[in-house]
Amino acid sequence: MSRRVKRFLKWSFLTVVLALAVFLVPTLWFKPWSIDHFYMRTFLGFAVNHPSLMTGLGMLDGTPLDFYSDKLDDASPAGEKKDLEFAESQLRTLHSYKRDGMTATAGMSYDVMDWFLADMTEGQKRFARHDYPVNQLHGFQSELPDFLINLHPMRKPVDLANYVKRLSKFGIAVDQTIEGLELRRQQGVIPPRWSLEKSLQQMREFRAHEPKDNPLYATLLPKLDKMKGLKPADRDRHLAEVERHIRETVQPAWDRLIAATEKQLAVATDDDGVWKFADGADYYNYCLRHHTTTNLPADTIHAIGLDEVARIQAQMRAILAREGYPTADLAKSVQRAQKEPRFMYPADDSGRAQILADYRTILDESKKRMPELFNVMPKAPLAVERVPPFREKGSAGAYYQRGSMDGKRPGTFYANLRDPNETTRPGMRTLAYHEGIPGHHFQLGIQQELKNVPFFRTLVPFTAYAEGWGLYAERLALEHGFQPTPYDSLGAYQAELFRAVRLVVDTGIHSQRWNRTRAITYMVANTGMDSSEVATEIERYIVNPGQACAYKVGQLEILRLRQHAMDALGERFDIKKFHDVVLTNGALPLALLERAVDEWITSERSTASARRSG
Repeated sequence: MSRRVKRFLKWSFLTVVLALAVFLVPTLWFKPWSIDHFYMRTFLGFAVNHPSLMTGLGMLDGTPLDFYSDKLDDASPAGEKKDLEFAESQLRTLHSYKRDGMTATAGMSYDVMDWFLADMTEGQKRFARHDYPVNQLHGFQSELPDFLINLHPMRKPVDLANYVKRLSKFGIAVDQTIEGLELRRQQGVIPPRWSLEKSLQQMREFRAHEPKDNPLYATLLPKLDKMKGLKPADRDRHLAEVERHIRETVQPAWDRLIAATEKQLAVATDDDGVWKFADGADYYNYCLRHHTTTNLPADTIHAIGLDEVARIQAQMRAILAREGYPTADLAKSVQRAQKEPRFMYPADDSGRAQILADYRTILDESKKRMPELFNVMPKAPLAVERVPPFREKGSAGAYYQRGSMDGKRPGTFYANLRDPNETTRPGMRTLAYHEGIPGHHFQLGIQQELKNVPFFRTLVPFTAYAEGWGLYAERLALEHGFQPTPYDSLGAYQAELFRAVRLVVDTGIHSQRWNRTRAITYMVANTGMDSSEVATEIERYIVNPGQACAYKVGQLEILRLRQHAMDALGERFDIKKFHDVVLTNGALPLALLERAVDEWITSERSTASARRSG
């Protein structure tokens, strides 16, 4: 090789190194040159500290960049402080970029990130320890096992090895959580007595299993039977390690967690709302703002709920009257109608299997009709599964879990089948539309597949937008005849009534000092739902304040924006395009969603005007 060529290669290499340095140094440690690089750095910063997020996305599983699949999140107070400091620093950096002069799309991304970081900073700074890490609904004691059972990948031998490593870290995760519990106990942030009692029951049932009967072991076996490339000797060795870690790490850790929870129980009270905290009113206002992405106060939300309850009940009474039911006692008539034998399932595993099969049929039918209403639809498949039995008791009636970014894990609609008598046919369609198609599966699936936006916008969550869309999807299905019988329509209205009642009971509990019994009584009397199902729901609102208000607030805003667009565009209104606007911008705070719709209306008007001029 000539000296000239060597010199050229040397300087070329140095040029590349210098260019990388110019790019990487500010991108990694200071203000990135490009705001898009800043967005990616912010996402990566959170991801590095939250391995569970990366596992949930599944983008890098098994690749050379997979740094997380053998790790668990840092749940310690130090980890919380680290998250706050990171959010504050990223918010300062964001504000150092010039917002003026950005395109509409770029400005939207800036404002979404601004809202997200400002909200996170306020929550972490003022209310970091106002939540309940151990609770009957989504407590640490059920979330951590569920994470390994349902989210940790199990496709390759390396996944099994990482599973063992994660099991070995259970003790650390438990001790970090206990440290946070103690700090909360010292400042008086303790769940109600009944919540701790139910959480302890979950822990003791999980702890009671022998290692090979523990779900962490038992659910592993069918996955390993399907795993390609796993040598029998490695299978036996790793299973022995799983058994050992359950006995030596998981079970002792659970004993410590039980003891820490019993310590909380000793000083717990029967007060249910967060008003009991020293700064409970401020915290609840934050919860409402965080979940609804509005500044609506509790009293206003309570009044909206009462109005919606009255409106929906009038529609239900009209259906019941046409079907020959008395309407004076709405709850009693709804229960009688929905519990007719023809609408019930066998209260055994055959009933559970039929429920899942019927949900799949409903969703297949809905999918076929989507081209009538949508231009854009998700590519990801949708699965229907049972809520894992070990977490059924405290879990909601159903929920959706987004698929992995790589498409290997489908989006999943989980149905709670703890008691088949809780599932009646008139309510199934609406639930399937909310959680599946065209509800959360469309909303989250389309968001996850967005192109030409910063990556964080494919992931960022806003409760009012997401749950508002789920409830809007229910209304959309009802409007377009997806409910074939009056009883299906009755089920749809009951589901909407259920969300309206939530506005009343959530604000009643946390602002007006209702107790659990009063809230249950009100919901049963006004919805006709089973008392056991209602109890689970009320208990959910108690440990997750404000979240239940997001559904109706979000739905009402989407409906308002749709009517606004219809009034503004008249015959030019296209519901498919409206849905494009709502879904293809990803999750947004409601004020930013309004801006997106207004910009679309302006664009449609301009296009129509140009055509007339031409």
